[in-house]
Amino acid sequence: MRKEGVLKIIGECIPVEWPEITNRLCDNSICFSSCPERDHINIIALKIASILSRVDLREIQVATVDGSPHCLHLHHAVEEALRITGKGVEVRHMVIYKGKLFQVSQNAVKTARFLRKVDTLIGKLSNGR
Repeated sequence: MRKEGVLKIIGECIPVEWPEITNRLCDNSICFSSCPERDHINIIALKIASILSRVDLREIQVATVDGSPHCLHLHHAVEEALRITGKGVEVRHMVIYKGKLFQVSQNAVKTARFLRKVDTLIGKLSNGR
């Protein structure tokens, strides 16, 4: 079965703040945008899960502002939609920091949900210095 394409999701503020990054990310494709400050994560995750259940995607790309407590939810919504649907779609999580785009691992996104794990990692880093 042929995989259909790439679903691209960006934080709604990105086109306004970084139009050049938006152009690069969304070049010749459709980008969906959302603002988790306005749209609840459950609604976003359900929309993504609905797309995943109807389209055989090759990849999902999600890009947000690093450090935004709201934007982080877009990454979590993608991971939750994958869990709900059981789809094994490749995901590229990206964040913008100081005007530059960085890729982060799915593990980083998953770990960010657990403050205890983050605190343990911070403790290990602090003790190692």
